Amino acid sequence: MVKQIDPVCGMEVESEKTPYKSVYKGKIYYFCSPHCKKAFEKNPEYYLQHGPVGMPKS
Repeated sequence: MVKQIDPVCGMEVESEKTPYKSVYKGKIYYFCSPHCKKAFEKNPEYYLQHGPVGMPKS
């Protein structure tokens, strides 16, 4: 079981189990929820530069 860190909220995510994934610049990012995935896809560079900032407001 491989753990990944959700780049939006910072939660640990099991990469094999989560259905929430996104590819950006050739790298796969894993998310705990559709809210985090959507927030990342709106502005991926922000999260890659600033790191996890907590759960997004829906």
